[in-house]
Amino acid sequence: MEQRYDYIIVGAGSAGCVLADRLTESGEHSVLLLEAGGSDKSIFIQMPTALSYPMNTEKYAWQFETTEEAGLDGRKLHCPRGKVLGGSSSINGMVYVRGHACDFDQWEQQGAKGWNYQSCLPYFRRAESWDGGSDEYRGGDGPIGTCNGNNMTRNPLYQAFIDAGKEAGYPETQDYNGYQQEGFGPMHMTVDGGSELLHPMPI
Repeated sequence: MEQRYDYIIVGAGSAGCVLADRLTESGEHSVLLLEAGGSDKSIFIQMPTALSYPMNTEKYAWQFETTEEAGLDGRKLHCPRGKVLGGSSSINGMVYVRGHACDFDQWEQQGAKGWNYQSCLPYFRRAESWDGGSDEYRGGDGPIGTCNGNNMTRNPLYQAFIDAGKEAGYPETQDYNGYQQEGFGPMHMTVDGGSELLHPMPI
């Protein structure tokens, strides 16, 4: 039996899943969503502290490498990308990093019209519910719950780590998905109502 669809999306990572959801929310369009990988229903994916396992397993991740890096003495870097429903978001331990504003601006400078950071920011805000509430950079009522890990800075060891970075001459940032990405600060995660405690993250 021949089946027809209004749209075909290749890749069921974060972008593909969101796009499929948005295209079908009216009930007027049909979508075929294709994914080379399998289900994300694995204990190694569902348990954030096991993130090293799916990142280094061919079943769950494409085991890509960079080209030789001149600044790293010619070494190649391991660059796993998710090969599973949810894509790389399923294998990254729930870490939430949008990317640097300058990278988006550079995309537009290289010809990707409309992909500068200011054009993308409204969509980032629309996608998330930041547990600190909405502001100029963060959304407050989107489908993706984001937080800094159950107020992780209550543990004095976390603050000691951040202070050590500052003492070494690095800046501090309270929100690396906001105004200032560079610096030491709490790691952001796609967790909603959870109690996971992960480590602070230098960016």
